[in-house]
Amino acid sequence: MNHPESTPGLMLEPTPASAEVLPEVVDHVAVARLYGEPLFALPQDLYIPPDALEVFLEAFEGPLDLLLYLIRKQNFNILDIPMAAVTRQYLSYVDEIRARNLELAAEYLLMAAMLIEIKSRMLLPPKKTAEGEEPEDPRAELVRRLLEYEQMKLASARLAELPQYGRDFLKAQVYVEQALKPRFPDVALVDIQQAWQDILRRAKLVQHHKITREELSVREHMSLVLKKLQGR
Repeated sequence: MNHPESTPGLMLEPTPASAEVLPEVVDHVAVARLYGEPLFALPQDLYIPPDALEVFLEAFEGPLDLLLYLIRKQNFNILDIPMAAVTRQYLSYVDEIRARNLELAAEYLLMAAMLIEIKSRMLLPPKKTAEGEEPEDPRAELVRRLLEYEQMKLASARLAELPQYGRDFLKAQVYVEQALKPRFPDVALVDIQQAWQDILRRAKLVQHHKITREELSVREHMSLVLKKLQGR
């Protein structure tokens, strides 16, 4: 009976049946990974809500912002707004947001009612005032609000371009210990001796002079002055 030859010092361990076997390499790219395992096709029962992905190409900050955008986009004269075209485009946008966000649409409906009112007032024949002056344009109040809003928007854009702390620059901060230890100069004994000799040498160069004050009599000087005057 032949036995297999064994190599000294080499032991062959059997592979357990429960060991994980790596999948073979697949040529096409996986669309996703689930718990580390590649998925090469979407599951048939995968449900994706209709509003899972929404792309907003234009974000408006309010009704005036939308109205100003429609006017500037088509190069309309803001002092002579074509109410029919602007109102039609504005209402189409409001219909879009009403289908998606009813709370957001409520803010725009008030401006829509104002546009319809202005449009209807422009269809009526103008009424002259008692003084014979021309009546006020129904669009005047809307134009004033749009111009004020545009000025504020441009001013805020200029402010946003200014350097801001935390966005464009940071403030340098350095920690300084309050209790500082005194630092003495590092000198040798020879340096101290040399400094003391220099002090003694300079002290010998200094000479002291004693100045005394002469005592004078005021009466004697008065007599001398009188004698000189009489001698003349």
